[in-house]
Amino acid sequence: MTDFRQEKMGAQMNQEIFLAEDYRPAEDEPFMNERQVEYFRRKLLHWKAEILAGSKDTIEGLQDNTRNIPDVADRASEETDRALELRTRDRQRKLVSKIDAALRRIDEDEYGYCVVTGDPISLKRLDARPIATMSLEAQERHERREKVHRDD
Repeated sequence: MTDFRQEKMGAQMNQEIFLAEDYRPAEDEPFMNERQVEYFRRKLLHWKAEILAGSKDTIEGLQDNTRNIPDVADRASEETDRALELRTRDRQRKLVSKIDAALRRIDEDEYGYCVVTGDPISLKRLDARPIATMSLEAQERHERREKVHRDD
């Protein structure tokens, strides 16, 4: 890491960036300026905290529901619900790792740029999917290639 980058990161850590509650990144601002970066950092951290809180509730719920249900149909229904909940939590665990990767990209000044083309990812796309790693065009090309290979 260059000295300049280390100084920049140190300065960012030492100074709280003010964001109004209604702040939304705008196209007329410099792309990935410190306010935009802070907006996405907070958005990602909030999303991660929500997921982790939900996971904690799920674990507690699953531990509480380890009762013996005599009716076979009720037991089957409960097992199906538990399996669905566990699948959902597994997807969310994967989502947390993508959020962590996005936070790393923020720390490395790579956030907001397409990993394929290096072009900026649109602010609208990042706002809707803050873990996006590709521009919409690159993502569409990727999905078309995947579909072609799947159909072989």
